[in-house]
Amino acid sequence: MKKLQVDPKAKALIFDLDGTIVDTMPVHLLAYQKVLGNFGIEFTKQNLDKMAGLPTKETMELIFEKHGVKADAAEEAKNKEDEYEKLMPSLKPVEIVLDVIKEYHGKLPMSVGTGGYRRLSKKSLELAGVSKYFDIVITNEDVKNFKPHPETFLRCAELMGVQPEYCQVFEDGRLGIEAAKTANMMWVDVTKI
Repeated sequence: MKKLQVDPKAKALIFDLDGTIVDTMPVHLLAYQKVLGNFGIEFTKQNLDKMAGLPTKETMELIFEKHGVKADAAEEAKNKEDEYEKLMPSLKPVEIVLDVIKEYHGKLPMSVGTGGYRRLSKKSLELAGVSKYFDIVITNEDVKNFKPHPETFLRCAELMGVQPEYCQVFEDGRLGIEAAKTANMMWVDVTKI
């Protein structure tokens, strides 16, 4: 059975949420496709993979700019999140990540660093049955700079009281891995296991 490795030098663990702790990406994809379809925009898994880690509003702004669509990105981001929320009961945890969370709970400080909104992030953690493992959850509402900027993960390290170089990040998105590298943190791409 596949298993994620925690680096022996790690003194704290930071987990991305969407696509890392919870397999949310197929649900996010369906929600984006429904909303963007109203504008005649085809949105693929490859498109989503490139933007994984960005908040929805910023993703919408980039898509609308690319396609020359004049629409309110904030309003359409809300519509996308509403669609996502309707589909949330189908979410499932990523078992190999869940194993690490359970194994290291109470042994190392742990936090969540996500580009998602606080309310939906908390709901995802609850649906996955892992909210009890995390006292620290940093969302896009807690930072000024989003992934690939390292602020999300640096804020997690600060709140856990651990220097960045001793933090290990578990991530599935290119932007999040870039953020971990920039923060000088150890990292694991959970999609490569």
